[in-house]
Amino acid sequence: MKHRFGSIVLDTAFRVLVPFTLLYGFYVLVHGEYSPGGGFQAGALLAAGVLIARLVQGEEAVYDLSGNKAVVLAGLGAGLYALIGFITMVFGGKFLEYGRLPLSVHDPAELHVYGILGIEIGVTIGVMATIIAIFDALTRGEDLYDD
Repeated sequence: MKHRFGSIVLDTAFRVLVPFTLLYGFYVLVHGEYSPGGGFQAGALLAAGVLIARLVQGEEAVYDLSGNKAVVLAGLGAGLYALIGFITMVFGGKFLEYGRLPLSVHDPAELHVYGILGIEIGVTIGVMATIIAIFDALTRGEDLYDD
């Protein structure tokens, strides 16, 4: 989005709404194992915060992630998910058998927590970047007709 879609009212609402949206997205990510939510919901919330910023502020958006960066980030999120799964297989377990992660922890239950958190982070990054990339693909046509 090159042009601002905002006004003083939208700018004020943006400054209040978006930080809480991003904070809530991180909260859903961190507490995704123990409460409703997780990687997909956190990614959708973070993408919504970034897209609201781009809609209201245009090219001056503070939270700007667009184009090829979003596609690369989506691939990195999927790669993190796969990497954790393959690490568990290399160390003698099944795909995503978190007890086989090569981390030095005192309690085996901690391995499960760290494994799930790593998976959730990968899913969050992948979903957030994919939603942003889809939005970019759908709005790219508007720049062709601007004079």
